Amino acid sequence: MADAPNALFPGKQFISTVLEALETKTRMTGTLAHRYLMRAAMAGMIVAVFYMVNYAIVGVFDELRVGQASLSEIGRLLGALCFGPALVFIYYTKSELLTSNMMVVVIGGYYHRISWWRGLRVLVLCFLGNFAGGLVFALLYRFSTLVQGPTGEQALHSVEVKLGYLSSASGVADLFIRAILCNFMINLAMLLIYNGYIAEDWSKIFSMIIAVFVFAFLGLEHSVANTVLFTVIGLNHGIDIPLAMGNVVVALLGNFVGGGLLIGAYYAYVNDDSRYLRRHGGDEGA
Repeated sequence: MADAPNALFPGKQFISTVLEALETKTRMTGTLAHRYLMRAAMAGMIVAVFYMVNYAIVGVFDELRVGQASLSEIGRLLGALCFGPALVFIYYTKSELLTSNMMVVVIGGYYHRISWWRGLRVLVLCFLGNFAGGLVFALLYRFSTLVQGPTGEQALHSVEVKLGYLSSASGVADLFIRAILCNFMINLAMLLIYNGYIAEDWSKIFSMIIAVFVFAFLGLEHSVANTVLFTVIGLNHGIDIPLAMGNVVVALLGNFVGGGLLIGAYYAYVNDDSRYLRRHGGDEGA
């Protein structure tokens, strides 16, 4: 019986690792809030760089032809693949990304390690930091030609598609579902990393790249990536601010469902052995 809890609740190490990470985030958002904002800002900067790399690659291949056929789909594939390392850089620089923190906060709330109001503070500060980092690079892009030409055209087209979801109820539903699936993939990668079964760095890197590739290639909706993209395009080409804000709000809600509930709450409950131990604790002691 002694090994039963480990066999029945194999995700206990995952929960333990997440709760340790939560403790650091909770402490930083208290007395070290400005440093936490800086760590979150770095995540926004990383997203801003890799997102433009994605559009640059798509733009280059969109202009290439083999006979009458465009190579744009190859560009989409390679662009999504090159966007994948963004999560790797965020993870290994110990930066703070809102979407993965949704999972962490929900697990912490389930196990009563953080109040929901304090959890909301962690998420809000993280989002503000992510936005600030994206804003810094948007300002840098403003005084360069990096978001012009084919790269700018592809980014503008992407913005049009993202804002177009707000034109109908079915479009909003589509956006919401894409946001759910997006953060499900992101936090599925973090689950693989935190659960203790993957020790090699290259396996972790592969998991993160594939997760981001899936969301980028399928056109899933990431609230932070959208915020950064809208900021970059807004400062360089102009943007409909109310529509952009509407997109981000819907994406935030969908991301919370996908990462906070479908991964965070789901695995918090599945690995909660408290009732099992209360019922069988006496048998184990015997």
